[in-house]
Amino acid sequence: MPNVILSLFTFVAYAVLAVSFWRANARGEGDVLSRGAAGHLVLIPLALHGYLLAQDVFAGGGFNLSMTNALSMIIWLTLMVYWIARFFYPIGGLQALVLPLAAVIVLLPEFFPTAHQLENTGLLAFKAHITAAMLAYSLFTIAMLHAVLISQVESRLHHAMMPRVLQSLPPLMTMENLLFRMIGIGFVLLTLTLASGVVFSEQIFGKVWQFNHKVLFGFVSWGVFAVLLWGHHFYGWRGRIAVRWTVSGFVFLLLAYLGSKFVLEVLLQR
Repeated sequence: MPNVILSLFTFVAYAVLAVSFWRANARGEGDVLSRGAAGHLVLIPLALHGYLLAQDVFAGGGFNLSMTNALSMIIWLTLMVYWIARFFYPIGGLQALVLPLAAVIVLLPEFFPTAHQLENTGLLAFKAHITAAMLAYSLFTIAMLHAVLISQVESRLHHAMMPRVLQSLPPLMTMENLLFRMIGIGFVLLTLTLASGVVFSEQIFGKVWQFNHKVLFGFVSWGVFAVLLWGHHFYGWRGRIAVRWTVSGFVFLLLAYLGSKFVLEVLLQR
């Protein structure tokens, strides 16, 4: 019960900040707001969310990486990356896109608890594998959001009336540069995730490495992002081409991890 009450309080805090950021973005002041007191206020629900995550993931002395816990962790890391990145890039207002998601997802582990206990969690290989995987998912989540925003801005550049929310975004070139930096770092982390899963499969999962649909979609996603980075470096791919490849790679990544978890935990109840 205490965790439920705390999650409701965190939901309200996220929701209030989301409304504040949306209103600020509508006035073209989203980044100004994030660099002021409101930017630091995000740390309050972030800290509460982190505490709830620790309680849910490490419940009973094990490591419960259920679908709801994984989603919660990815969104928490995504917000944390945004909060840190605002010190270096004018993207603070973009937190308005993630805060509503965080408000909803912070409730899921408490109201829809599921168990997926993992073994061998004390091993360094396991910790490295999970850390790389969660960070990669978070970075690619941000990259996907940026790709969608870039697509919206490009499609409305020649319109006389662009929504104020889009007008408050950083310059298109800044968005694209940040997009490829995040994809580059995420690609390295995804490479480490896949490589550690193959090499240390027995130590991490307690069984010999197997080629299944999860592995297939993971490597397809890796291939999509590899081609995108190659095309950007050698042929200057950007704009709509970059958007299509980014969204495609993200979809395959979702199918690789969260898709399999949804089927096993929600549909098959396993």
